[in-house]
Amino acid sequence: MEDQLNDILDNILGLLLLEGSYEVEEEDEGFMVSIETKDAGRLIGARGESLEGLQLIVNQIMSRKMGELAPSEVEGFKRVILDVSGWRKQKEEELKIRATESGRQVLETGKQLELEPMSAWQRRIIHMTITELDGLSSDSVGEGRDRHVVVKIKSGDLKKNL
Repeated sequence: MEDQLNDILDNILGLLLLEGSYEVEEEDEGFMVSIETKDAGRLIGARGESLEGLQLIVNQIMSRKMGELAPSEVEGFKRVILDVSGWRKQKEEELKIRATESGRQVLETGKQLELEPMSAWQRRIIHMTITELDGLSSDSVGEGRDRHVVVKIKSGDLKKNL
């Protein structure tokens, strides 16, 4: 699978005329691809939208390629997660901090807090962080580009705090 991924990345990055390098690490949750390039901004895009699109395309191509292989050659599909110049990793850390701060604010005020709209993977980081905080829950609300996270006190814990 890693060979197919390397071929896909070579082709796509070549078509984008990007100079740089990439490293692929296989982990339990999928293939982590770290791309280093001087033109990182173009590959990341506004709020990471270009990076998300590229990741989607790479995963769709990988899925198709895996479908072409004989069943004995397929171990199991693994997602490909792209990071460019450490942007995604840094963004994840920022989101965890934001979720923790938001959670503290909700616990202090007792009022739910609506965060700004964000992509699915960013909302997932917020949700995962909130579940680790006692007495809090989170929901995604809204549609499309307006979809955002609402952080609130767990409904069962509301009576305890009053």
